[in-house]
Order: sequence, then structure tokens, then C-alpha cells
Amino acid sequence: MCVGIPMLVIEPGEGVAICRGGGEDHRIDTRLVGEVTAGEWLMVFLGAARERMSEEAAHRTADALRALEMAVRGETGFDHLFADLIGREPQLPEHLRQPAGSRSSKEGC
Repeated sequence: MCVGIPMLVIEPGEGVAICRGGGEDHRIDTRLVGEVTAGEWLMVFLGAARERMSEEAAHRTADALRALEMAVRGETGFDHLFADLIGREPQLPEHLRQPAGSRSSKEGC
């Protein structure tokens, strides 16, 4: 399994950037996302930036990763790391929702 890590661009370069993630600086390949600027957030997989992301999305992702680390250690009490999900019903992403009035593919089988 490959997990993406949100990282903040500290020092951009040509095809690479020094990025900070998890409290450490890393040299990241940025050729897949193009030229980057300091202060920009990137989703990084195995040392390569795969997409740009908003600061808000980066923080939500970092919180979810912290919660995952806590769960792996058998800890509890990480609900606060999912503040955007507390008190609401789960929702499918827009592209997976069925249009109103459409039938399920299982109906009529």
C-alpha cells in the first residue's frame, strides 16, 4: 500500500523541491506537477509529488494520517482529528452519486 503525504514546498528548484512533511525536510521530484513555488502544498508518494493541494486539504490529510498512526498503536481519542466528519452523515463523492430517479443496476435482476 502506498500512502500519500502532504508536504509544504520550502525551496523550489528545477524538477525538484525541498519540502517539509512530518517535521522533516525531503528532496521531492516535482516533474509530474510542474513548476512549484514556496508555500505551496503537494501530495507526495514515494518521493514524487503527484498533485497540488489546498492548505485545508493538506491539514485534513495530515490529521487523518495522525489518527491512523494512533489507531495502529491501539490508542483511542482521535475523533478531534476528523472534525470535518463529526456530526454529519457519510456522503458519496459527487461522481459516484446516482442521479435522482435513476434505478440501481441491481433492481430487476
